Amino acid sequence: MAQVYCNRRYMPEGEARIGLFDRGFLFADAVYEVTAVIGGRMIDNDFHLGRLQRSLAEIGIPMPMSLAEIEAVQLELVSRNGLDEGTVYLQVSRGEAERDFLFPDDIEPTFIAFTSARKLTGTKAQAEGIAVDLAPDPRWARRDIKTVMLLGQVLAKRAASQGGFNDVWFVEDGLVTEGASATAFIVTGDGRVVTRANSRTILPGCTRRALERLCDSTGIVLEERAFSPEEAFSAAEAFHTSASSLVTPVVQIAGHRIGNGQPGPLTCRLQEIYLRAAFGEPNRSAAE
Repeated sequence: MAQVYCNRRYMPEGEARIGLFDRGFLFADAVYEVTAVIGGRMIDNDFHLGRLQRSLAEIGIPMPMSLAEIEAVQLELVSRNGLDEGTVYLQVSRGEAERDFLFPDDIEPTFIAFTSARKLTGTKAQAEGIAVDLAPDPRWARRDIKTVMLLGQVLAKRAASQGGFNDVWFVEDGLVTEGASATAFIVTGDGRVVTRANSRTILPGCTRRALERLCDSTGIVLEERAFSPEEAFSAAEAFHTSASSLVTPVVQIAGHRIGNGQPGPLTCRLQEIYLRAAFGEPNRSAAE
């Protein structure tokens, strides 16, 4: 049985318990992070821990422990569970208190963590690409905070799946915001990678941040701006990124074939350089 971290100690997952009056359970008053593990190494974890700290600060939940201590918990769980490939999940809620919209000032945060073994690299989706649907963005205004309030995404992903799609991208005011659990990108005919600029309307993706650095270091042009569904339909390529999907080609959007309906060459190049970085291998510039 896998080991988890709960109530400030490690324990078998079957023994972990969260109180009935935990505000994460009653109000979705909590934030979370998911870090990829490949070859037993955590990927982009500094970005994830930084975003966790920012999300907590934005809603006034104190850090349950230092970032170094949280990372130590992650590493211990990876070791205890012998995790070679998969994810480490972190969640911090405001804590337990009588059910009331107002909460006491001295409430102690609840911190849990666990690992999930799953295949992240060499997936069918990464090799062949996926089809995404489009749907109106159903979420609250502060999408830059990674809260556990995911009902909109749950229902949108289910509706997309029932419609024969692999995932869904959201649209607001005639422009794509992001995927239900990923950052959305298109590639223009002249080879520019386009994704929406960070703001309160989207989550600042950690895999996106890593890819931005890699684009800069390899000479690939990345342009931060919003794009419409119509521009996406006529794009040369499309893809999305997240900690669990890495760089996944999108070959169909709302029934429109993207490019030739196959993962594009630049998307494949980005997959390559991202995995090289994940495994600690050097990347070549685009000019080489």
